[in-house]
Amino acid sequence: MIAIGNFFFRYRNLLFIVLYAALFIPSPPIFSAKGFGPHYYLWPIILGLVITISGQAIRGATIGLAYIIRGGKGGKVYAEQLVTSGIFNHCRNPLYVGNILMLAGVGILSNSLLYLTVFIPLFLFIYQAIVLAEEAFLRAKFGPTYDAYTQRVNRWIPDLRGIGRTFSGMHFKWKRWILKEHTTQAIWLLGIILILLFNYDALTGGDDALRNRMLWISISILLVLYVLVRFLKKTGRMRDE
Repeated sequence: MIAIGNFFFRYRNLLFIVLYAALFIPSPPIFSAKGFGPHYYLWPIILGLVITISGQAIRGATIGLAYIIRGGKGGKVYAEQLVTSGIFNHCRNPLYVGNILMLAGVGILSNSLLYLTVFIPLFLFIYQAIVLAEEAFLRAKFGPTYDAYTQRVNRWIPDLRGIGRTFSGMHFKWKRWILKEHTTQAIWLLGIILILLFNYDALTGGDDALRNRMLWISISILLVLYVLVRFLKKTGRMRDE
């Protein structure tokens, strides 16, 4: 599993592109009019948005409170230090938990049975392998300190006890959140927009012209915001606090 994890760690960004593309593969629905009535589409929309937004919120809280530099070097697992504060005090892999919820949420939002039964389990397997590879690296580098951390904090299931003290005792760095997450959020929001507009004709009353106008307006707003953040970052006018 560690060898598998090291392999997929190198291509983890490409993995997200593949998983987002898979959202649009034709699939039997999870919810249908036959089982849930004429307004069946409200179920995947509401449930999907709640779950995927929860995932983004976890990522945002993690990055805004105590960011961990574990982006890899030369395509290999790497960490400068062992971060155990912030959300890492409640879960050892909060960013990955956030990713899982984000993808599971958009899978439900797309109303794709194929996505939830095939791609999400595959994604979980790959993430488990990546985490095991990261743990092997961290254990080798930090030794007993990391072992003590693993005994105190769960690998996957967040322990919310004391979460209030975590938020009250730390300053949320919103600029860091924006600078680190703007690309991820842009892709995530674009996926949500495409799913809503092309999977649910009821939202636009079946009016293709209205759908297309909403699509281009949404894309234009996202593009402007993305370019603005990139500009502020490149020019140094917005810096990590």
